[in-house]
Amino acid sequence: MIIQGACCKQFGTALEGELMGQSYDRTKRVMDLVVAVPLLVLTLPIQAATALIIRIRMGKPVLFRQTRPGLRAKPFDIVKFRTMLNVAPERILKDDAIRMTPLSRWLRATSLDELPTLWNVIRGDMSMVGPRPLLMSYLARYSPEQARRHQVRPGLTGLAQVSGRNALSWEDKFRLDVHYVDHHTFFGDLKIIWGTVVSVAKRDGISADGDATMPEFLGNDSQEAASA
Repeated sequence: MIIQGACCKQFGTALEGELMGQSYDRTKRVMDLVVAVPLLVLTLPIQAATALIIRIRMGKPVLFRQTRPGLRAKPFDIVKFRTMLNVAPERILKDDAIRMTPLSRWLRATSLDELPTLWNVIRGDMSMVGPRPLLMSYLARYSPEQARRHQVRPGLTGLAQVSGRNALSWEDKFRLDVHYVDHHTFFGDLKIIWGTVVSVAKRDGISADGDATMPEFLGNDSQEAASA
């Protein structure tokens, strides 16, 4: 009876957590707008100045657009400030770090390149907090468990970003993404947003060693072979 009671209590706690998560999912969109709209308005002068600097130092285009997978892997166009130098298609280098400039590194270190992405949050493509939207080409490379990261809207920041950012391995990032899917809460999101502010101020985990951000995710078999 004691064991049965303990099991029932554990099941009740899990069910309560799941119901709280479902309730928060219904209000998460409201929180996104409450945070993103004022933040966009407050940062418009900064965005205008950043756009002007990029236009003068790096030329056109000022904005970078790329198709990324969103909620349930539905494609959307993410918008950021451009941080890579333009090169002719036949001269595109595999190592993106070579296409970076001091301005590029500063924009990424301060996360100013992410400010236009607030438009994606307001449009409903993204949330303030969630797994970061990665490349469309990665979709076929995820394990079924890793693919669960698309069960929520992708985020401007996420649990992986406050737990090591690009200093983490792909495996650790995806594990944290799935943990967020299963355990996200209102107060948890507030902690992640505050943790992001601290992380950006400290400029922690901006890039993996030898890469502009992270090495390409080639799939779980390739990652296991590389670490063997």
